[in-house]
Amino acid sequence: MRATRLMATHDIRTAELPVPDPGPGEVLIRVEAAGICGTDRHLFKGEFPCKPPVTLGHEFSGVVIGAGAGVDIAEGSRVVCDPNDWCGRCEACLRGRVNLCERNVATGIHRDGGFAEYAVFPARKAVPLPADLDPLHGAFCEPLACTLHGVDMGAPLAGERVLVIGGGVIGLLALQLARLAGAETMLLTRHPAKHELAREFGATETAATPDEAARLWPKGADLTLECAGVPETVACAAPLTRAGGRIVILGVLPQGLKVPIEPFDLLFREVQLHFAFINPFTQARAANLITSGRIAVAPLISRVIPLEAAAETIASAPAPGEVKVLIVP
Repeated sequence: MRATRLMATHDIRTAELPVPDPGPGEVLIRVEAAGICGTDRHLFKGEFPCKPPVTLGHEFSGVVIGAGAGVDIAEGSRVVCDPNDWCGRCEACLRGRVNLCERNVATGIHRDGGFAEYAVFPARKAVPLPADLDPLHGAFCEPLACTLHGVDMGAPLAGERVLVIGGGVIGLLALQLARLAGAETMLLTRHPAKHELAREFGATETAATPDEAARLWPKGADLTLECAGVPETVACAAPLTRAGGRIVILGVLPQGLKVPIEPFDLLFREVQLHFAFINPFTQARAANLITSGRIAVAPLISRVIPLEAAAETIASAPAPGEVKVLIVP
């Protein structure tokens, strides 16, 4: 089979590998679609820890074609992979903070993932999808699950104002979740095409710059969701949040990067600052939101590419206005 593998920092290539055999408790799936995440680009650059050589791809879904001993998932079932496999025994897991597991093994980062024709992963991490779901849509479950965790932390209320910074896939999913909660929403991004998407999703306002956002909501947002993962957007989150408000950082910045924050400002205005990491117990909820149509993902697909184009795409900067690129092996 063909698989796109990170061999080392700045070394990614598509190669021929044997089709993996599912071990006890594992499923083998034929991958239908896999999303390229910003984390994949961080992995390529050495900005996020992983264990190469490894087949990348942690946002993927497909059809079960085989299983190891002890698995009761029927062949032909469509499933999505919840990539994070916690141990259940460490201190974090025993406190219910499974996303902070000391021994977490992430498919597509620590073990081979979904940028391949076939993939193996633990059956307990296979979340069922309807047989009639568009095959491309299952790949959005993992990014939506991560977004759900961040929005859960921020807990938007009906009638509040929610500012979403960043018009990528996480930002546009967060915008939709805030709208479902009944909040007013604003998307802050410099890309005009993403303003149009935000308005399609019911955004109350859109802004191209922090100054414009401040003019539109001079008292600030009750909740600010930072979804871009760049120093400038993290730094501007506090000034755009009202006194007594909340900030949740969902964007992933490169490891080791520092961002200037004024603690006195956060203290004096009692602004809460939180960080949301991966997807504890949210993958099935994400699948339900997508399959029910309450969250729209089709407008977020910028391009669909073959596996042969995956390495070059990951090694390159995203195209202007790009939201989500899907790989169809």
